[in-house]
Amino acid sequence: MQQASLSGLIETLFWIFFVIYALKFLARVFLPVVAKKVVEKATEQFQQQQAQRNNQNQYDNPTTSKSDKPRETKKVGDYIDYEEVD
Repeated sequence: MQQASLSGLIETLFWIFFVIYALKFLARVFLPVVAKKVVEKATEQFQQQQAQRNNQNQYDNPTTSKSDKPRETKKVGDYIDYEEVD
């Protein structure tokens, strides 16, 4: 059975702090790069989706085959204006 020594404790604490600060340093260096890549990829996907929707709408709603007659709106009922009674 081993006993804990003060030098072993200090060495363990040193390595824990070293790893924590190394991770912080690496995060400061690499996280902005990774975040930029993620944003660029999301922007690219959004633009592709918009282009697909525009192409789909263009085929679904051709302007040359539509008539110039406006659609009639359905009348659901009369409009009633209510007044507040004191």
